[in-house]
Amino acid sequence: MAKPDKETTEASAAGNKSKSGLYVIGGLIAAALVVGLFVFSAETPADPNTPKADPQLAALLEEGPLEDIVLGDPNAETVIVEYASMTCPHCAYFYAEVFPQLKEKYIDTGKVRFIFREFPLDALAARASMLARCVDKDRFHPIVDGLFETQETWAAPGPDGEENLKRIAKQAGFSEESYKQCIEDKALFEKIVAVRKKAHEEYGVDATPAFFVNGKRLDGVAFEVFEAAIEGTSETAPAG
Repeated sequence: MAKPDKETTEASAAGNKSKSGLYVIGGLIAAALVVGLFVFSAETPADPNTPKADPQLAALLEEGPLEDIVLGDPNAETVIVEYASMTCPHCAYFYAEVFPQLKEKYIDTGKVRFIFREFPLDALAARASMLARCVDKDRFHPIVDGLFETQETWAAPGPDGEENLKRIAKQAGFSEESYKQCIEDKALFEKIVAVRKKAHEEYGVDATPAFFVNGKRLDGVAFEVFEAAIEGTSETAPAG
């Protein structure tokens, strides 16, 4: 896949959707991505022509610096791990078009446990992920779902995006003070960056959304792809 230039990155942040392909990290983004006073830099993407080895399932399921908040039966034999960026339009497409089917057929029926992990591609995505982590556990997935569902209303480059996200936060029950306290939580930010770094360095994640079904890297995000992977899985995931 082609490396996105600056214009492509800004268009994605604005919420323009596409139903094919993946949003890929391109090169080293100019300077760095800033959240408050904290900075993290983008990783150099892997060569798309180089095959990626699947991670060991036990290693993939080891919790990193942030607690995994499991959706579905924590003892389900099949586990799906997703890495996503809150401003990624393809991630929003997955949640709008594919996730409802996946949830109804496999998660709600106890056949699959679903783990969402953060892989922010820009500063605004990092802040959005922080908001989801600043609420009670039982509100984590609803907040994530809501942010993806409304992505086009808040994901914008520059100050507009920041103001939009603050508005969404207030609608979710944040006060001015609690919002500021959340997005300025350096320890939380560093943990989110560490999750992203681990995914990139150890599991070869360089695009979002990225999915693993019982440790097997998923090629594509159509519901039929998940269905085939789940039905054909042969390795049982350890209980959470």
